[in-house]
Amino acid sequence: MKSVLAQNMLAAALVCGLTFTSAVAQQLPTTGTIDSRLGELELNNGYPTEATVRKLYDDIDFQRACQAYLWGLPLIAMVQWQGEQRDKFGADNLDYVDYVTFKDKLGLLTANATTPYVMAFPNMKDTGPLVVEVPAGAMAGGIVDFWQRPLTDTGQTGPDKGAGGKYLVLGPGDPDMKPEGYYVVRSPTINIWSGHRALDPDPAKARAAIAGLRIYPYSQRANPPPTRHVSPDGRKWSGEQPRGLAYWEALARIVDEEPVLERDRIMLGMLQPLGIEKGKPFRPTERQKRILIEAAQVGEVMARTIGFDKRFEGVKVWPGKQWEISLFLKETSQEAPHYTQLDERTSWFYEAVGVSVGMMGRTVGFGQVYLEASKDAAGHWLEGARTYHLRVPPNAPVAQFWSFTVYDNETRCFVDTGVQPDRSSRDNIVKNADGSVDLYFGPQAPAGKPATNWIRTIPGRGWFTYFRLYGPTQPYFDRSWVLPDIELVK
Repeated sequence: MKSVLAQNMLAAALVCGLTFTSAVAQQLPTTGTIDSRLGELELNNGYPTEATVRKLYDDIDFQRACQAYLWGLPLIAMVQWQGEQRDKFGADNLDYVDYVTFKDKLGLLTANATTPYVMAFPNMKDTGPLVVEVPAGAMAGGIVDFWQRPLTDTGQTGPDKGAGGKYLVLGPGDPDMKPEGYYVVRSPTINIWSGHRALDPDPAKARAAIAGLRIYPYSQRANPPPTRHVSPDGRKWSGEQPRGLAYWEALARIVDEEPVLERDRIMLGMLQPLGIEKGKPFRPTERQKRILIEAAQVGEVMARTIGFDKRFEGVKVWPGKQWEISLFLKETSQEAPHYTQLDERTSWFYEAVGVSVGMMGRTVGFGQVYLEASKDAAGHWLEGARTYHLRVPPNAPVAQFWSFTVYDNETRCFVDTGVQPDRSSRDNIVKNADGSVDLYFGPQAPAGKPATNWIRTIPGRGWFTYFRLYGPTQPYFDRSWVLPDIELVK
C-alpha cells in the first residue's frame, strides 16, 4: 500500500514538475529570442548571451538611475539653493537671505510674488544645536530637514501661534535636552532649512518682522551673535535642480555628507553600481556618465509628467474642472499608511520647495491652499503665445487674500517678462459690479481690457499657474465656491 502511495505521489510530483517546466518554457525558451520592450533578448541553453547581459545591465542601471532621479528631487533642491545662497550671494552658514522684490525671487521655484521670503540653510556639523528665534507678528514658516520634511511650523501655524518664540534644533547625533523656554525639535539630517514669510501687508511691519529673525548656536545663547541678513540685490540665480551629470555630482556629495536613513538603504544599493556610494569619491566611468546623463533627462520628463498630468485619485478640486490640488501629500512626512508617497512628492518637489502644516490647507481660516492649472477648459496645455481669460467669482473663500501667479513650465520659476507675473486681491485690480474679477493671460494686453488685470506670457513657452488662498474659508472646504477653468480667447 505504501509502495503504491509513494509511486502515485512521485507521479503527481513529476506531472506538476512537467507542468511547471512547460509553463516556464512557454515564457522563457531554453535557447532562442524574446521580443521585449528592451528589444531582443537572446538565451542559449537557459543563459543570457553576452550581448544580452550587456544590454540588461545597461538597462538595469538606467532604470534605477531614473527612479533615483525622482527619489532625490526634494534633497537636491535643498542642495542647489544652499549652494546658490553661498556662491551667488556670499551668505555664510548662519546667514539669512531676504527675498523681497520680484527680481530677488526670480530663481525661486513657484514663489509667491506677494510676500517676502527669508531663508537660511545651516549645516549643523560644526555648530552643534541651533536656536532659531521667530518674532511675534504676522509670520508663517517652518524648520525643515533636507528631505523637506517639516520639523515644526513657526509663526501663526506653529506652536508659538504668532506670539514669537525660540526653537531649539538638535542634530542627528546631539544628546537629548529640553531646556525651559524653547520649542525643541530634532532633525534627522545635518543640514536644515529655516524658511519664513512675512505676511503683514504693511511693508514697514513686514520689514520689522524680517529683521527679528535670528539664528545662532545654542552654545552661544548667553551672548548670541547678531544674525546677518543678506540681500540678493537682483543678482541672477537658480533654484532649479541641476541637469545632466551635475545632478549626480550634487547627489553624491550630499549622500556622503548626511547619515543614511533606514528608508533609503535600497535606493543607495541601486546607486552603488552607478558610482554613488557613501564614503567613496564619485568618479564615474564613461559608461556610468552616459547612463546617468540620459537618466537625468528621462527622469526630468517623468517628473514633468507626474507633476503636470497628475493621476492621483481625488486630485481634482471640482468635478469636470482642470484645477488640481498641487500639494497632494497625505502628511508632511511624505508617508502614507503603507508606503512612501514617491509620486506625490515628485509632483510637488519638482515644481516647488517647502512643506509645512500650514501649507497643507486643512484648517478653516488658517494656512494656505495651492491650486494648480496647466491646461485650459478644453484640456489643452497652456501656451505663452495664446490669450486666455479667467473670471474669479465674487466672495472668494479667503480670510486674508488670494493670488494668481504664472510660472514657466521648464524652470518652474516666474515667467520672466520683466514685470510682476501675478495678480492678487490686494492689488489695484478692476472688479466687476458683482465683485467678480476678470483676469487675462497672454503675450499682449487684450484690447479694451484693463491692463491691471493682465499677466504677460512669453510666446514659445508653456506656463502654468498657482491659485493661492490665504486663510481658506468654509466655502472652499465644502466646494460650494467654484473657480471656473481658464478659457482660451478665440
